Amino acid sequence: MSFWEYANPRKYMEWSSPVMMWCFGAAPALLIAGVAWGYFGTPNAARFEASVKIIYLHVPSALMAINTWAMMVVASIIWLVRRHHVSALAAKAAAPVGIMMTLIALITGAIWGAPMWGTYWAWDPRLTSFLILFLFYLGYVALWAAIEDPDTAADLTSVLCLVGSIFALLSRYAVNFWNQGLHQGASLSLDAEKNVADVYYLPLLCAIAGFVLLFIAMVLLGTRTEIRLRRMRALTLRERKA
Repeated sequence: MSFWEYANPRKYMEWSSPVMMWCFGAAPALLIAGVAWGYFGTPNAARFEASVKIIYLHVPSALMAINTWAMMVVASIIWLVRRHHVSALAAKAAAPVGIMMTLIALITGAIWGAPMWGTYWAWDPRLTSFLILFLFYLGYVALWAAIEDPDTAADLTSVLCLVGSIFALLSRYAVNFWNQGLHQGASLSLDAEKNVADVYYLPLLCAIAGFVLLFIAMVLLGTRTEIRLRRMRALTLRERKA
């Protein structure tokens, strides 16, 4: 069976329902476990005291904000190349989730920045590119809402998504591109020496897993909703013509 058969709207509705329900069940458990474990089960950092524990919200949300846009880029390319409607609807459904993740990352970053830098905001390269990414998310959603024809909206938002990928890339690697900047390096890395200390590592992975499953569940739900809305629109147009 071809992979693309699972993206057929009818088959998508069949397999996505149990996966979505499983993710919605597991995500809160992992999120609560990760955040509670990290906050109550790990020591305060010598330099930053309890403020370091905001990483259990900040790091997963920032990671998902960037990767949500990456998922939208892939879905947009599939739409532009194959004209596959479910991919365009999945990208559309992911955008509000990306807005939520980016907003959480910006707010928790500001809270964390106050004790670390002495200010809630600084025009640091990574922070600035992250703010621009947030504005691209808003523009993406607004563009979908502003265009009546769904295929035209999918075309234009896909192009916007590809352009915005530059700022998603900068948000991820700004610390590497510019030596100066207040923002620390990556908390998770393939290089073990750059990771957070082991005592914070496992609860952080647990929290990230919770955010990932929450993202999957919400995108599946949003895509299912968009498919139903498109079916209702098609039926309405058919009745009008009749």
